[in-house]
Amino acid sequence: MKEFLSYLRPYRRDGIIAAFCIVAETVFELVIPLVMASIVDVGVANGDRHYILAKGAQMIFFALIALVLGQGSAIFTARFGQGLGAQLRQAEFARLQEFSFANTDHFSASSLVTRLTGDVTTIQNAVATGMRPGLRSPIMMITAMTASFLINPQLALVFLVAAPILAVMLFFIISHVRPLYSRMQGAIDQVNRIIQENLTAIRVVKSYVRGDYETEKFDRVNTQLRTASEQAFRLAALNMPAMQFVMYGTILAILWFGGNILTIGGIGVGELTGFLSYVLQVLNSLMMFSNVFLMVTRAMASWRRIMEVMHEEIDIKEDRARDIRVEEGDIRFDHVSFKYNRQSSEDVLSDISLHIKAGQTVGIIGQTGAAKSTLVQLIPRLYDVTQGTVYVDGHPVWEYPLRELRDSIAVVLQKNTLFSGTVRDNLRWGKEDATDAQIDEACRIACADEFIGRLANGYDTELGQGGVNVSGGQKQRLCIARAILKAPKVLILDDSTSAVDTATEARIREGLAGSLPKTTKIIIAQRISSVLHADQIFILEDGRLVGCGTHEELLKNNSIYQEIYYSQQEGANL
Repeated sequence: MKEFLSYLRPYRRDGIIAAFCIVAETVFELVIPLVMASIVDVGVANGDRHYILAKGAQMIFFALIALVLGQGSAIFTARFGQGLGAQLRQAEFARLQEFSFANTDHFSASSLVTRLTGDVTTIQNAVATGMRPGLRSPIMMITAMTASFLINPQLALVFLVAAPILAVMLFFIISHVRPLYSRMQGAIDQVNRIIQENLTAIRVVKSYVRGDYETEKFDRVNTQLRTASEQAFRLAALNMPAMQFVMYGTILAILWFGGNILTIGGIGVGELTGFLSYVLQVLNSLMMFSNVFLMVTRAMASWRRIMEVMHEEIDIKEDRARDIRVEEGDIRFDHVSFKYNRQSSEDVLSDISLHIKAGQTVGIIGQTGAAKSTLVQLIPRLYDVTQGTVYVDGHPVWEYPLRELRDSIAVVLQKNTLFSGTVRDNLRWGKEDATDAQIDEACRIACADEFIGRLANGYDTELGQGGVNVSGGQKQRLCIARAILKAPKVLILDDSTSAVDTATEARIREGLAGSLPKTTKIIIAQRISSVLHADQIFILEDGRLVGCGTHEELLKNNSIYQEIYYSQQEGANL
């Protein structure tokens, strides 16, 4: 609760004003039956027209005040609830930015989207729509029950029977519906996952004519969501008939006993009318309170899911960081081992020791699954090593603030990503204040200038989501240009020229050598031609370093390198 209240703090003023309006409105509404009772018992009974008009005007005045207060409560409650939703979304998104890859692996992308949108919406709606009945119902119930006992204690004893029955029914409903809400939110995750996968891979789905299969797969998870929702809402729907059963039973009991008391003169007609008004208010307040309980129950299920994200322990910390920066780009791996899951029995990387001097160009090759990408992801601490140490400029990577370390390293990943926006917007991810001349130069080095001029609006051409309106090779060259604009100390190209032809790749390599002579360049590639002129070439096999040297040295002494080289030569000859 303390943590929940911390998110409400910026909107505390709106919440206090909303609560005041709700309470004041409720008080004025509760006064009206008293005035009505006095009109009947005094004004009507005595035929006092002036008294009736005066009290009638008083009722209208109280009703108008209640109307204004009700409008105010609606405005401030909405601001209070929407503000809470905005705070939760902001905090959760900021938390996601702190996640390492390992943290993100604990949740599916679809689940994170649901927790950031649907679960937050559930909570903000529970606050915005539940605050009014949540405050009104206990005030109305206590006040109305007090007034009922003051009017006629004997009749009011009916509540002592009705309240426990209602409480038992409500407890039964809530205790059974709570786990169903959690299951329903999980089903929403699955639906979002299928939608996300289908939209991301829509070209594959259509090219393999698997639309029917995807529709069936979606139908299964959609049916699961429907079933979970039906079970939850079917049980929650019992709340209304349970309340009505108790309400009408109580009214019948009061009319029965009240009529008997009325015949013997124990209660007046006006008192009975007022008593019935308070009875209806008590029962309505109980019904409102039960609905609030159901909303809170669902909101609590969403809150637990959000807190799982907020309380996820960040495995990459900066508690040992010092105020230092990367100056040269010298990299050393000292007996490094790594596994994605620390409980796993096998390492992904085993006892890696290597040294890359500042300004060198090195290549890393190996079969698919040799853990080449995993190796370079340890340099900017996208993952932390399991054993050993990675050094940059002689300092362990954990001594660098993450921002400083990653800002000095540019990574062009194997899966290239472009964002919605123009070509220029995407390039400026590398350098926000890049001039047009710097952008032109980066594109020239990456050979992206060859096609940008042919785009409809040049640098101002809008790219679709993920860069769907450019080819794979064009996307790779834009990503390389973006990395060049960053002017990094270390440039990592993770198989980032696989979609371009060898001639273009050679020009990119020459451009990088000429424009970034002091930058340490690490090239992961499948083709030996991509790393042929590197100062060093490292060979990985099954997560182990099995070779190191220049092209000539490896071709002479390393059987694995020879096998890769000659197999590619045969392919080229064919």
